[in-house]
This record gives sequence, structure tokens and C-alpha cells, in this order.
Amino acid sequence: MTDPLQKLREWLPLLPLLLILAAAYWLNQQVQPLPDSSSSEKRHDPDFIIDKFTATTYDEQGTPRFLMTAQKMTHYPDNDSTHLEEPRLTSFFPERPAVYATAKRGEVSSKGEEVFLHDDVRVVRAATPRQGEMVLTTSYLHVVPERDVADTNQPVTMTESLSVVHSVGMRLDHKIRTVQLLSQVKGYYAPAKR
Repeated sequence: MTDPLQKLREWLPLLPLLLILAAAYWLNQQVQPLPDSSSSEKRHDPDFIIDKFTATTYDEQGTPRFLMTAQKMTHYPDNDSTHLEEPRLTSFFPERPAVYATAKRGEVSSKGEEVFLHDDVRVVRAATPRQGEMVLTTSYLHVVPERDVADTNQPVTMTESLSVVHSVGMRLDHKIRTVQLLSQVKGYYAPAKR
């Protein structure tokens, strides 16, 4: 029978090796990166909020081309979304009246190329000597300012002077000055008085 002191002497040379292994394990645990949380666990908190926001785009000659304002702009980094409260978009055209679009809320695409207007959308083209004011109302409008186009798949009401047209879906091209009504078009047309 071996005595306990003899057993301890047999294991004593291994003790430094066990201490080194324990220290290496502890050190390895300390330098491990934090576990990556899945996107569903990310918080949807804004990284910036701007009150009374205004942005202007200029043409090559330095003339204002497009203006976007909002009571509040909020950006969320988790999905790179930008939300607008009470947005107002203005498109300026040489030798033509400006076109204004307003809504209760809106979103801007991550690269800023598209604007999505929601709730009580109203587009107004001011009157000219040859045409009355045109007002277009809908619940949703997709706008691409760089191309001067807008579209919707929702019901639309368009009024000009005494004429009223209802449609489901619409495409608007400011460059070539056309409005294409897509389906279920009904309306009343009254010629302008001269």
C-alpha cells in the first residue's frame, strides 16, 4: 500500500502543466468575440432624428430642382430605413409651375432614390394661364425624384377646374407631362371657360 504522500509526489510534476492548461483555457474564454445576435434580436432604435428637416437638390446650373421637407425625419440603422412625418416634396421645372406633394407620413429608400408617401397624399400643380390647378389625391404614392415620375396602385381622384376623374392606379411623368390612369377610370369633364 502506498502512502498518500507518495501519491502526491507522483502527481506533483504534473501540477504546473495542469495550471498552464487552466490558464490557457481561461485566457481563451476572455478573448472570444461576443456572440453575434441575429437580426431579429436587433433593436429598432433610431441613430438620429431631425426636426424640421429640409433637403434641396440642385441642377447643373445651381438652380433648385427638388425640395424635400418634413416635420421630423428619423433614421433606423438596423434596416437602413428613413421615416418622415408630414413630408412635403416640391419639384421645380423651368418655365412651368412647380408641383407639390404632401402626405401624413413617408419613407425614403436606403440610397435616397425613392420616396414613398402614405396617408392623405395630395399632389398639386398650380394653375397656369392655359390650365386650371390640378389636384391629385390618393392614399399612397411612390416618387422617383431623379426621373420626375410617380406612381400608385391605389384609388386616385384627380380634379382640374370642374373636371373630376377617379381611377385605380396611376403613373405620372413630369418630364413629358403625362398622367396615365390604369384601371376603373370614371369621370366628369367640364371644358375650361375662355
